[in-house]
Amino acid sequence: MSKRRQRERGSASVDLLSLADCVERFEGKRVVVLGDFVADSFQSGEITRVSREAPVLILRHSETQIVPGGGANAANNLVALGARVCPISVVGDDSAGDRLLAQFRGKKVDVSGILRLRGYVTPTKTRFLASWTHTVGQQVLRVDYEPQRPLGALEARKIQLLLGERIKNADALAISDYGFGVVRPATVRAVIGAVNRGMPVSLDSRYRLTDYGRSGITAATPNEAELETAHHTVIGNDAAELERCGRATLKAMNLDSLVVTRGKHGMAVFQPNEKTVHLPVCGSDQAVDVTGAGDTVLAAYTLALASGASALEAAHIANIAGSLVVMKRGTATVTREELLNAIRKAASETTS
Repeated sequence: MSKRRQRERGSASVDLLSLADCVERFEGKRVVVLGDFVADSFQSGEITRVSREAPVLILRHSETQIVPGGGANAANNLVALGARVCPISVVGDDSAGDRLLAQFRGKKVDVSGILRLRGYVTPTKTRFLASWTHTVGQQVLRVDYEPQRPLGALEARKIQLLLGERIKNADALAISDYGFGVVRPATVRAVIGAVNRGMPVSLDSRYRLTDYGRSGITAATPNEAELETAHHTVIGNDAAELERCGRATLKAMNLDSLVVTRGKHGMAVFQPNEKTVHLPVCGSDQAVDVTGAGDTVLAAYTLALASGASALEAAHIANIAGSLVVMKRGTATVTREELLNAIRKAASETTS
């Protein structure tokens, strides 16, 4: 173990300039993203009056914006951070699927690993944003469109074959499981077990975190609510319960690291045989919009590990990236330049 990493044990402090060096190495890293791709739709309008038909607001539509969400947002963040992204997913033969594919093609991303299924509904989350004169739009309603049928054995087999082929030359694998069936623990276990290259394999799973135990996953980035669900408990301000759940998850899943995002309370970083490190939130704790922040954390953490960062260094980088994205409205990304600027600014403030 290097002297620098020895100094990190049990400590939240890292050399900020070394973080910048790591982010400089993001460019060109090849990352495979296996996940549920979602279309995030934002319907914006100005309130004109209250309806006479029912006590509801009437919005005059002004704009529709559709951006990558779910696993597609993780992939989009990786692109913005400078990675060469290889996505593996499923979308429908519908307008939402068209928009997602078009956006990635426009960024020169190889979309040959994204299957298009006739009759399949691309998962879509439609948010209605209402504004008034001189005010910013606020979300008043969300409508979700979800697939009406699960993926079949044939699609699952195609995904497994694609994954096995694409990770051969990858620097890392990021897995984003939103519960729509593209990602299956059995698929991950079969492919990673067969390849066993020792590369970083990071997981963000909405509903079944611990189902991926001992499947070759090296890191996981759940939020506190997902950790609570996995252990049927409530953590809140109970530091002992957070420690118990984190340690149990780390052991059960045989992870090299576990990063638990805790909103305004920052992050908790767990590693085997090391003291838990608690990172405070960066910048303001008054987030503008937390939509998709977990996708940004997954992307930044995975890419940092692929670029040679220690788990603690990667957590610091992901923490800064997350703090930047929650200050943006809607489903957003953080660029490599934005991340570098934030790290260098923090470094200059520390030394001044």
